Amino acid sequence: MSDTTAAHKEQLAADLKRVLADAEALLRATAGDSAEELQHVRGRLQATLSHAKDGLIEAQAAVVDKAKAAAKATDGYVHENPWKAIGVAAGVGLLLGVVIGRR
Repeated sequence: MSDTTAAHKEQLAADLKRVLADAEALLRATAGDSAEELQHVRGRLQATLSHAKDGLIEAQAAVVDKAKAAAKATDGYVHENPWKAIGVAAGVGLLLGVVIGRR
């Protein structure tokens, strides 16, 4: 895993922890029914949720980019080495057939 992906993962985990903490604070604030405190906590929760959503969108984009790069590399390898790819696919198919056949 690259450093940027690990950093995004850690940031996302921290954002989700903040969302949970803010949600708990919102529940505590509504117990006393203080309108001013409730508005403050709601604003903080909304900002944290927005930040977490942005983080999820960035993480999704990173995963999609990596998947596209892996697919492109695989496609290039298969075009350069078609017989190796056929051999590997046949071997995997054989193994799956043996495993499924034993059930």
